Amino acid sequence: MNAMTDPHHFERLSNQHLDALEEETIFILREVAAAFERPTLLFSGGKDSLVMLKCAEKAFGAGRIPYPLLMIDTGHNFHEVTDFRDFRAKELGAELIVRSVEDSMARGTVRLAHPGESRNVHQSVTLLEAIEEFRFDALIGGARRDEEKARAKERIFSHRDSFGQWQPKAQRPELWTLFNTRLQPGEHFRVFPISNWTELDVWQYIEREKIALPSLYYTHKRNVVERKGLLVPVTELTPPKDGEVVESRDVRFRTVGDITCTCPVESTAATAADIVIETLSADVSERGATRMDDKTSEASMEKRKKDGYF
Repeated sequence: MNAMTDPHHFERLSNQHLDALEEETIFILREVAAAFERPTLLFSGGKDSLVMLKCAEKAFGAGRIPYPLLMIDTGHNFHEVTDFRDFRAKELGAELIVRSVEDSMARGTVRLAHPGESRNVHQSVTLLEAIEEFRFDALIGGARRDEEKARAKERIFSHRDSFGQWQPKAQRPELWTLFNTRLQPGEHFRVFPISNWTELDVWQYIEREKIALPSLYYTHKRNVVERKGLLVPVTELTPPKDGEVVESRDVRFRTVGDITCTCPVESTAATAADIVIETLSADVSERGATRMDDKTSEASMEKRKKDGYF
């Protein structure tokens, strides 16, 4: 991620394809509004959900998005992200629903193996509880096929059974952008309007549309330690281990999530244009480069999706 940010490379990079991607995303967002009774848009305050929110604003207009925004909060999210989430929802006049893993812990539906266990995987329980509470029949998410191989198997309209589980072999064909949205009682869909976008597309779109993001996405000084090939941020939740050397480095986050499993990358990119140039030379996916929870096994994401994860 230490590529030289030559502005001439950015000037020569075409972004004409973004119009087609935006058009497809807007079509899908409108299709969800037309086909379902109780949809919601999963909104974390991260770059992908902010791109979707921008497309939703174009699809329906500010203050007119026809479904609420939903965030499942682990309680260990970066405050820069949650503060920006609240600001953006208020600015757009959108209804924001927040449900917390800590509430599930208080109910006893989530039990940690030990106090230091990451809460990230337990979001599935809280999400399924929110679906039951509000009877959501479609949840719009910002997952992209280039992020991780389990996500590459996803349809745009991903069917989930009455237990909230994803069954890869039970997904429906999607030919000529015709979507089968029929549901049995208790079932729902996860819908991914930016499935066909890549990380590069997202950053080109952010630069073109001048989309504001949480400051964590751009270069800043942060204390980190090297661990298993990742730069782990030094926080109260992720303290250094014995023998680890704490260093202050110029870093940014390619993706933002639970503090206990999200790592930055070394970077001096201060603008979206800088990040576009960096992304061109990246040879590791953003999840592969930044997520400790995806390092546990080759099938970790697929298992969590089958358990009801995003």
